[in-house]
Amino acid sequence: MAGIDTGKGVMMTRLGEWNPQELGDRIERLESLTEIRQLPPRYGLAVDSRDLDALVDLFVPDVQVGRDRHGRPALKEWFVESLSRMRATVHFVGNHVVDFDSPDLAHGVVYCRDELERPDRGEWEVGMLQYRDTYRRVAGEWYFERRKFYRWYICDALTRPTLGFGADPGTLTANQLPDAFPTWAAFWEHRDG
Repeated sequence: MAGIDTGKGVMMTRLGEWNPQELGDRIERLESLTEIRQLPPRYGLAVDSRDLDALVDLFVPDVQVGRDRHGRPALKEWFVESLSRMRATVHFVGNHVVDFDSPDLAHGVVYCRDELERPDRGEWEVGMLQYRDTYRRVAGEWYFERRKFYRWYICDALTRPTLGFGADPGTLTANQLPDAFPTWAAFWEHRDG
């Protein structure tokens, strides 16, 4: 398989820097890709069904929660608080790009359409978001190491979407898209300049 020279003496394929040559290692990478691609839809199902045990089991045992907490019990507490702010949720997972850094580390980008029931406001919000994930294999099994959340928009289902959070920026803490793309500002500077 042809590779791309990163300029750092590393050849990278469209699946990342880990570029195995042996057939067994290439099969292992394909199996790993399949396992990693199961994580985001399982996450959505666990969130929507409020199956918190299944949800936290998708993360590495020593997952970092906030600045100074670690472990699945701490993550479960965080999800209980976070998911109590809304009633029903619907997550539809879309595009998923995975790059391997090594046989046991990878990162990826996942697109998702989400819907959130907000009975306290009398709203049903719809939105688009993106997760930027890191994955780690522990004892032969792939897990999320970290999920970083970016929001395209969210608005009431009866409102036309605008980029960002829409009417209530205080509802959710996330990075703003498309501004969070490192290439976004450069494109427009060149185009407008």
